[in-house]
Amino acid sequence: MNFSHARIAVVVANLVLGTCLFSHAQDTELKYKLKPGAAGKLCLQCHDTFKDKLAKPSIHTPLKKGECIGCHNPHASDHGKLLAADMTNICATCHKGMIPADAKSVHKPVGEGTCTKCHDPHSAPAKFNLLKGGNDLCFECHKGMGETLTKVKFKHFPVTKGCLTCHDPHASAKSASLLKDAVPALCLGCHKPDKPNFAKAHMGYPVTGARCTGCHDPHGSDRNGILYNNVHKPVMSKMCAQCHEANNSATPLKTKKGGYELCRGCHSTLINGMFAKNRVHWPILDKQGCLSCHNPHATKQKGLIKADLITTCGKCHQDTIRRQEKSLTKHEPIKDGKCISCHDPHASDNLFLFNQASVIDLCGTCHDWQKHSTHPIGEKKRDPRNKNLYLQCLSCHRAHGTEYKHFIPFPTTSDLCTQCHEQFKR
Repeated sequence: MNFSHARIAVVVANLVLGTCLFSHAQDTELKYKLKPGAAGKLCLQCHDTFKDKLAKPSIHTPLKKGECIGCHNPHASDHGKLLAADMTNICATCHKGMIPADAKSVHKPVGEGTCTKCHDPHSAPAKFNLLKGGNDLCFECHKGMGETLTKVKFKHFPVTKGCLTCHDPHASAKSASLLKDAVPALCLGCHKPDKPNFAKAHMGYPVTGARCTGCHDPHGSDRNGILYNNVHKPVMSKMCAQCHEANNSATPLKTKKGGYELCRGCHSTLINGMFAKNRVHWPILDKQGCLSCHNPHATKQKGLIKADLITTCGKCHQDTIRRQEKSLTKHEPIKDGKCISCHDPHASDNLFLFNQASVIDLCGTCHDWQKHSTHPIGEKKRDPRNKNLYLQCLSCHRAHGTEYKHFIPFPTTSDLCTQCHEQFKR
């Protein structure tokens, strides 16, 4: 659509909305049999502070036309501020179609109907009645993103122009994260793959069908080319052919080997060490191998982990994450996404891939149990419930949490203790 067509579309949209509001206002005036001016101008005699609102650059159309009854009931209402409908639904009476029927992502305030988190329902200093202009409004909620962008060395140009260059503020029918189009189609709108510089930067590999955000941070980073801050050495050295077939081959993006065998070429000591253990984390043996958890090109996380550990580990261990979320007492390593505080992510000689053979010693790295309990534990103390087991921390506590305090699996301490000490049951 060219510029003239876009202007025509805006004019038509404004005419339709204006006609709708005029018709709605007429219907409402007839409904309440209001005197001339009572639909809005009369309101200003009491609500004189709105005169200041009328001086702001962006004014909501009903208020600008003096039609307060476009949103408010002049007599009484079941809703706050005499609104004609519930706060979460009233905007949609005029602003229909904000959420496409097949939306792949919806902005949380839009989905909740809390439009006033971004818009002032009367007037505002910014266009579209926005509370703030540009990225400042977005960073009110997305504070982490705002703080990061003030620090990074290289910023993605569209970000400096405004978040709405790539994102739809309400909902997207095409992509997650409110993107206006799916990646890589969105990126190719600006970055033309037929340009010599594009081909050179990607070592002549046909990456037009690849997901750009697999290597590049779409907002900004400290790396040239806005690569994620942690880059795989072959990528940094522009040695794509170390892992992939040659760029002029029939299958240039195919890797030379599959699974962990590809990684063994460089990381042989690490991989040989894994297979020397009694237990190996199953994703390593999976078809994807190391790529189950690691990104082979670049990531935000250290060790080229695909995402933070709660997200990465949680893709398989969803039950553990959900358990911790519901747990009355939070276990710090899980809550803070430090799964590797207790578990080895690759391999171990110990049950559950524990970092230490003794559960008591493992828990003791953080918890000095000798200071809070006199209960006997250790290999010489057998569990009365199962003589094959000895008493240790997990005999009474569930490390990933329970719905009761202190990770215990029963509502009260008495219920727990009488599992063994039956003579004290009441």
